[in-house]
Amino acid sequence: MTNNEVLVIGGGYAGVMAANRLTQRDDVRVTVINPRQVFVPRLRLHQLVGATHDAVVDYPHVLSDKVRLVVDSVTRIDAAGRTVQLAGGDSIGYDYLVYAVGSGIPAPQVPGAAEFAYPVATLEAAQRLRSALFDTPSSAAVTVIGGGPTGIETAAELAGQGRAVTLVCGSVLGPYLHPKARRTAHKYLAKLGVKVVEGSDATVTAIGRDAVVLGDGRTLASAVTIWAAGFGVPDLAARSGLSVDAAGRLLTDETLTSVDDERIVAAGDSSAPSDLPFRMSAYTAYCLGAHAADTVLHRIAGEQPAAIDLAFPAMCLSFGRDAGIYQLGHKDETAMRLYFGGFAGKKLKEFACEAGIKHLATEARKPGSHHWFSDGKHRPAQLQARHDHTVPVD
Repeated sequence: MTNNEVLVIGGGYAGVMAANRLTQRDDVRVTVINPRQVFVPRLRLHQLVGATHDAVVDYPHVLSDKVRLVVDSVTRIDAAGRTVQLAGGDSIGYDYLVYAVGSGIPAPQVPGAAEFAYPVATLEAAQRLRSALFDTPSSAAVTVIGGGPTGIETAAELAGQGRAVTLVCGSVLGPYLHPKARRTAHKYLAKLGVKVVEGSDATVTAIGRDAVVLGDGRTLASAVTIWAAGFGVPDLAARSGLSVDAAGRLLTDETLTSVDDERIVAAGDSSAPSDLPFRMSAYTAYCLGAHAADTVLHRIAGEQPAAIDLAFPAMCLSFGRDAGIYQLGHKDETAMRLYFGGFAGKKLKEFACEAGIKHLATEARKPGSHHWFSDGKHRPAQLQARHDHTVPVD
């Protein structure tokens, strides 16, 4: 029997789900290449910062024992030669490649951010931040920059530990939230003692060793400044000569196949299907990972892969250990009025965190078992609208 060698670059939610699902066929040999020996549930990184969770899971709990794990980093993809070069000096060949490198710390755009702000987007960054906080008095001012889920959850977690926290949101707190849920979020943060700074002038223009400067000229004292705004993706695809979008995500068609090479598929935060990326989340990542695996399996079988059909059903946020918000959404990725808050929101948030790990573990035991919510009509309509807008009419 001839084995089909499939490499998965990245051992996060998308990569692990793809690797597990690929084990359905006996003639497929799967290798995951990841720079860490452990799986990092990124939904828990704010808890690592607040010392309420380790934010690591051993791979045997989530990765099939049929999958080989190589702890290393890929420095280049040679699509023509179907090989990848590793930082350790070795190279590995493949028949198919799943590009699931995820996202991480964005390139700093604000003066002083690189020198004086602590990011929280990776395990190592969260560990450095935790160490810095350990060495800082609990009464010292902490400023969190970023009004999205990471910023909100980090600010709330630290305030719940008794820290004096200011959350600088930019324009608005929790842009995805329905206004009704946003008012609840403000209430929870106020109860924790978090000072929220938002509005058109609440943008950060400079960061110093002990201060943050805002667009309206205000200066906020800050012993520890945390950067939780924006995202960045590894430049591996671009460095390897593959087509990427403006943010550096690998460009694919709707089957998640690279526009350059049908032997390469992409999933998770680092993928840009039709230059119209899905909303970033752990749920989206492992669903895309499953579809990427299905695309590879279809190609091995000589079948035409299907287009991705995926809906984003909800966003959940924790506000320390005592409250949460579970925001339900429409299929067009706008928030409903309906949400669950308080203790129910907290339990649903915890359920979502645990469910992500459970889905990976179940797929490891029963490959092909994961299913997801479908979009139906919205994404095709988005794609048609983009086509109508970009194609000139005679």
